[in-house]
Amino acid sequence: MNEKQNTGVYSNDVIELVTVATEYCVRVERAVDAKQRDFVSAMLKILPLLYIKAMMLTDWSREEDSEVEQFVTEDDYNFVLNGVATVMSSHDDYLDVFVEDMKYSDVPIRKTISEDLADIYQDVRNFVGVYQQGYDDAMAAALSHLMDQFPKYWGQRIPSVMRALHDVYFLQETESEENDNETYE
Repeated sequence: MNEKQNTGVYSNDVIELVTVATEYCVRVERAVDAKQRDFVSAMLKILPLLYIKAMMLTDWSREEDSEVEQFVTEDDYNFVLNGVATVMSSHDDYLDVFVEDMKYSDVPIRKTISEDLADIYQDVRNFVGVYQQGYDDAMAAALSHLMDQFPKYWGQRIPSVMRALHDVYFLQETESEENDNETYE
């Protein structure tokens, strides 16, 4: 193994982040083709990994304000948003108290799983797109941008949306058990 693979944009931690990020992107891009329970189960497994892999890199040295290529268009964002909204159906909405607007309100704020997952997708997919091109300087800038956005933006969404996904997953399990236990007269 050469020295380049153990440092910087080729370190094991970064490559693991790229791998998990790529899997996340593939799953949300194909959400509309999935069954809700399978999709929710996959998200409950991928999102914690994405969070952990990003946490491993929180000390990543930041690049100067270099421009990072944006791969996600408005159409791409809306495709993911609508695909996730379709698969989540009536379970897309949830209430959240851990949002900035909450300090001005005494009621929870309505959020959607689809918007949170699409927001995460936008930052993560732009990062993955740069990595697919393979230019070291661009990859370093993309990683810096991703890690800069993690604590204040997409990283914040992961625990919130996971709580909502957890509720959907186990609500369905409880509803299924209740339907199995119903007797018909």
